Amino acid sequence: MTFTPPPTRTAVGDAFAQAGMLLSFTASTVAALGRTVARRRLAWRDVLEQTWFLASVTTFPSLLVTVPLGVVVALNVGSMAGQLGAEGYGGAVVAFVVVAQASPLICALMISGVGGSAVCADLGARTIREEVDAMEVMGIPALERFVVPRLIAAVVVTTLLACLVMAVGIGASYGFQTLVLGDSPGAFLSSLTEFSRVEDFVIAEIKAAAFGVIAALVACFKGLTAKGGPSGVGDAVNEAVVLAFILVFVANTVLTELYAAIVPARGAY
Repeated sequence: MTFTPPPTRTAVGDAFAQAGMLLSFTASTVAALGRTVARRRLAWRDVLEQTWFLASVTTFPSLLVTVPLGVVVALNVGSMAGQLGAEGYGGAVVAFVVVAQASPLICALMISGVGGSAVCADLGARTIREEVDAMEVMGIPALERFVVPRLIAAVVVTTLLACLVMAVGIGASYGFQTLVLGDSPGAFLSSLTEFSRVEDFVIAEIKAAAFGVIAALVACFKGLTAKGGPSGVGDAVNEAVVLAFILVFVANTVLTELYAAIVPARGAY
């Protein structure tokens, strides 16, 4: 299946054309996923290879971002709580910031900026070398062969990585507040468990999965529509990263507002 953008003369027209093509690409990918699962011809080897690849390139950078974030959250929370005389509520703020907000966003930025750029570059190189067209001619659908395994791998990696980021972020905040700031470990853990909810963990995993889907779809779409030689592949990678970031923040806002509307805040029962 070939996605060729129509010729446009304005930036607005090109943006609308790209948006329409991305929606069509998403619908085609969902249909291809359904056909692949129904006919039991999912390329499990490719899924495992892509999962390992995305995990290997995103895990370490995610931890490098999470540890300083946990320290910054603990430092600011500890300073503000000390001024207000509420030192024992640091765990509650950490539970809200790290679990519900920071962990899925960190995973989204890593899967879009690190993993997505690599996926886009790989598919873009295959596209300009006409490997994708050759496979289509031989009767091998590009969506089932390239996009579906990468989509599944992105969802698996982001959901698992979100759990790791939560654990490391909470651990970094706990260690800094108790060892450096001298707060009570019992008070931190008590407020953490009191204000943490299963619903917060579930929405964080849902966000991570949604962000993984967005990053994978945008990266694959831009890679398969790349043109203009090596410079075109580079432009496609840059566009994929920027577009994925924008869509991720929009999706995060929508999911956060829906969660607030569906699940009442603690104390509002």
